[in-house]
Amino acid sequence: MRGLKILSACLSVALISAACIWLSSCNSINDDRIPDMPVGINLSTPDMWTTYGVSGFGSYRMFIRQLGEPRNFPYNVGTTTGYGGVLLISAVDPFNGSNVLPMAYDLSCPVECKPYIRVKIAVDDMLPVAICPDCGSHYDIMEQAGAPTSGPAKSRRLGLRRYDCYATQYGGYIIANSN
Repeated sequence: MRGLKILSACLSVALISAACIWLSSCNSINDDRIPDMPVGINLSTPDMWTTYGVSGFGSYRMFIRQLGEPRNFPYNVGTTTGYGGVLLISAVDPFNGSNVLPMAYDLSCPVECKPYIRVKIAVDDMLPVAICPDCGSHYDIMEQAGAPTSGPAKSRRLGLRRYDCYATQYGGYIIANSN
């Protein structure tokens, strides 16, 4: 009888532990569904950053090498723009909530997962949001690091793939995929 009580207690602990893990995983966003592709956009000098960077909360720019966007950008052999292109936007740092800094995302919708189906930028409640023209998913690119806010991406917990923005000593940034 004592062995049965111990077994029952162990099973209870195991079930509670499994439930905690399951519940905590429900809060995570999968932001790596888009294939891991090279990203390298060098805006490291003040002139490059002034011309092609973002300044001011909510300003954004898209880099799509295949389409030559932005126009007149000096693409070279080392410039790579990910799977579907790169969205560079001046947004709130989602990790501390106070600083405004450049954030970068892949433009491909993680629900559709095709390089030519890219999110578009629209204004919702006076803030830019990314919206997939095919599945209709909305992504918070201003405060929540590309997390889904509606549509199939929200129910499937698929966020936009993030890229790194490294500040340089010269006053610009380098956008890269560190994965």
